[in-house]
Amino acid sequence: MQQVEITREYIEQVEEAIERKDSDFILTTMADMHPADVTTVLYELDTNESKYVLDLLPPDTGAQILSDLDYDIRTDFLGYFTSAEIARYVNLMDSDDAVDILNELSVQTREEVIALLDNEEKAEHILDLLHYEEDCAGGLMGKELIKVNLNWRVRQCIEEIRRQAENVERIYTVYVTDNRDILVGRVSVKRLLLTRDDTPVKDIYNPDVISIESFRDESEVVNAMQRYDLEAIPVVNIQGRLLGRITIDDVVDVMQEQAELSRQLMTGITENVEEDDSVFRISRSRLPWLIIGMVGGLLAAQFMGLFEADIAMLPAVALFVPLITATGGNVGIQSSSIIIQTLSSNAVMFENFAQRILKLVMVAFLNALIISILVFALTYLFRNELKLSIVVSVALFSVVILASLMGTITPMVLDKFGINPAVAAGPFITTANDLLGLAIYFGIAHVLYNL
Repeated sequence: MQQVEITREYIEQVEEAIERKDSDFILTTMADMHPADVTTVLYELDTNESKYVLDLLPPDTGAQILSDLDYDIRTDFLGYFTSAEIARYVNLMDSDDAVDILNELSVQTREEVIALLDNEEKAEHILDLLHYEEDCAGGLMGKELIKVNLNWRVRQCIEEIRRQAENVERIYTVYVTDNRDILVGRVSVKRLLLTRDDTPVKDIYNPDVISIESFRDESEVVNAMQRYDLEAIPVVNIQGRLLGRITIDDVVDVMQEQAELSRQLMTGITENVEEDDSVFRISRSRLPWLIIGMVGGLLAAQFMGLFEADIAMLPAVALFVPLITATGGNVGIQSSSIIIQTLSSNAVMFENFAQRILKLVMVAFLNALIISILVFALTYLFRNELKLSIVVSVALFSVVILASLMGTITPMVLDKFGINPAVAAGPFITTANDLLGLAIYFGIAHVLYNL
């Protein structure tokens, strides 16, 4: 399969071909396309047109496309399929992908699809996985894997691998279990191929295997696979019985979802929204932090009113308010982003806590010193007012130090109380830094100008 450039011209040609029922054009031009490229084309078509194209393609290609479709689009799309049509594609999917699709269907349609599946083992796997929540290890795992018994010999293992491999798309490793199906280790295919046929598996397997319990949260799965650089991780129950495995492609999907959610929270969007969601839902997701920002702005205006006499006496002081607020907000976001990244990776945050804080203070001090010197020089150069230059530079120095500490401590405090620290990196820190920055700025200005 080859990667192709999807142009507006090609999309129009596909639309015209669908209108005149020219299946030859569609099959010819999409024959060598990767399913991901076909998916890109389908996103540009309406639902009926997309279904027409999907019906023409080989079932295995259609199954992969359905697996890769965005949740919202796929949910609407599946409403145009009969239970038999869905079952045809589900038969060709990995069990975890099949469960994702079945969870998007009504209970009646879901039961009809399962009843229509050709493979009884696949149906059993799906029924087993439907019991798990979507955001735990059990909900992420697939049942397709290669396992051998600890007491087998290499010859029997290779025969079993050949049999099981028909249902497994990617073989990352071979898992070794005992007679009770308890996971005891792993063995590579290479090791099996290079070992004598009559050698017992217990003599060559590696007992060092990292697994995860089925009830663990998906974030723990991501952290484990990142920490140990795994392409797949076996899933076990409380007793250690091997249930399935989670592959890297499933974890990448979770990582993308978490990154998108964190990005939205950091920008003040409180819900997971998409571009094609309703106006009301998108507005509702943005309003909470906008209201907080508005309240913060009103408080800042009220606070500036306390220094109205100072501003009237020296209007130039007001010119530097945007500099103070913008710098404080940027410094706070930079500091919080580093802390949030550390917290999200489950790194040990409170070990050598004093040393970490000291290092952050030193970084903040160096940045504050450089910025304040530059601001002093440029302000004095353009305004030629020594006292104003001192006020602005001293205030900016203090704001950078304070904003760094705020951006460092706030996510840690929120995380300690079980609140998502990504929330702190957005309008919350920015608004708080605006208020504190103005307090410092006008406080210093009031003191120095009244000396």
